[in-house]
Amino acid sequence: MATGYAELLRVRHAARLLTGTLLGRLPNATAALAIVLFVRAEGGSYTLAGVLSAVYGLSNAVGQPLLGRAVDLWGQPRVMLPAALLSGLGMAALALAGVEPLPVAYAATAVAGLFTPPLEGGLRALWPSVLKHPDRVHAAYALDAVAQEVMFTLGPLAVTVLVALWSEAAALLVINALGVLGALSVVVSPPSRRWRSEPREAHWLGALRSGGLLALLGSFFFVGLALGTIAVAAVAYADGHGDELISSYLLSALGAGALVGGLAYGARTWAGEPETRLRVLIAALAAGYLPLALAPGPVAMTLLAGVAGLFLAPALACAFVVVDRHAPVGTVTEAFSWLVTSFGVGAAAGTAVVGPVIERGGAPAGFLVAGAGGLAALLVLLATRRVLAAPALVAPPAPTPPSAPSSGAVARMESDRNGGAGAGFKTGHQA
Repeated sequence: MATGYAELLRVRHAARLLTGTLLGRLPNATAALAIVLFVRAEGGSYTLAGVLSAVYGLSNAVGQPLLGRAVDLWGQPRVMLPAALLSGLGMAALALAGVEPLPVAYAATAVAGLFTPPLEGGLRALWPSVLKHPDRVHAAYALDAVAQEVMFTLGPLAVTVLVALWSEAAALLVINALGVLGALSVVVSPPSRRWRSEPREAHWLGALRSGGLLALLGSFFFVGLALGTIAVAAVAYADGHGDELISSYLLSALGAGALVGGLAYGARTWAGEPETRLRVLIAALAAGYLPLALAPGPVAMTLLAGVAGLFLAPALACAFVVVDRHAPVGTVTEAFSWLVTSFGVGAAAGTAVVGPVIERGGAPAGFLVAGAGGLAALLVLLATRRVLAAPALVAPPAPTPPSAPSSGAVARMESDRNGGAGAGFKTGHQA
């Protein structure tokens, strides 16, 4: 397993792109915690901290698909580097100006969220031209999902360390400076500078004209809802047991399970259609979330959380493949960005919905909402089985000349729909 991933990372540019992307996404992964800590240090209320975090999250949800579409149209460097600089400047303005006057704080936070560069979707668009083989691309998707779990675990720890060593404002500044450096590392790399999207049909809906993609977004809204619910329910469970550290144990176990599951999933080649495999993985995910409602003692609950996390990273990795198959030609970055938005909006909805539920029924009721979210995600996939059965056929507006491959390395390898063959893929699919 480790050997396979080591070989993957030895491919030229692979390690740099993965590391740069993770570093560039660090501000987004830590924004909620960093904003709350900063606002409280400035004397602001928890209400203000929550509102500013929500402003960042909403702005990010709006900006990701818009910037993803811009990347598909104009390339990665022209969009991602200016976006990273604007996002970093927005957060720097918040750190330097403080929470007064409030309009400045709101505007700075909105700018930081809106211009967060779509590095996540950009990396997934780059993998085919860098790795040049579908099996390697599938393994990279799994490694990407695993690395994401590590980032969301270590990112808040980095914020805490920076606050302890300097201050909350310094934490905002340093984290966002690192984010700009990560984005810079990606966009000046040869694969990013060479990459061009496939020619696309002019359509105001962009990637959203794909029924298969809409079905996937609907499902992963509920996956995000389940995860957002678990984060809040874990805190309530810890409060009920009189030890706030228990929530960190549960969330760490959830992340550890995702880490193990993702590494195992990416270590082998999977036969069959990825849409079918995704339904199985989401069913397993829902089955893992439901027992959390039993809310046993802390040790057993930590074990259940670890089991519940096993199928998250595999489901994400498989979803990346499905997105690639169903995204209309020339919209791959936008499509991946919509998945990020759907997942994030679902998580935000989960945190909002579960609060009143926990107040009425306690932590077990909160975890039951997470299980219901998993079941809803599965029901969406089952109800849209025909839509997801095969990507629709839509020809691009103009063929790419053989002398000018759009990826800069391998013609028509933006996604497996465009000619890549491998486990779980049929050649010749066009979205």
